[in-house]
Amino acid sequence: MNDHDPSTSQNIKYPHWQREFEAALIEADLQKLRQRVDAAEAALFLRSQALVEYPQGHAERQAISDAIRTLRAMQRERLGYPDWNKKQ
Repeated sequence: MNDHDPSTSQNIKYPHWQREFEAALIEADLQKLRQRVDAAEAALFLRSQALVEYPQGHAERQAISDAIRTLRAMQRERLGYPDWNKKQ
């Protein structure tokens, strides 16, 4: 997986994507951050697709939605991505 602080592994509730997401959150190097964000987005997408067939996954779907919003904010604020939701 990823080489980050193993102490966070005890708090993994959603192992299909949470490690990649947390690695993006703690990455300081901007070049590596792009890679971490891409990996987290891919993991979140794959897991959200898997949850389509799992109606009991409401809490995880909400956590995925929150994680995606956080990644979008990181992309805008730290990586200089445009804000597509901003009214022109």
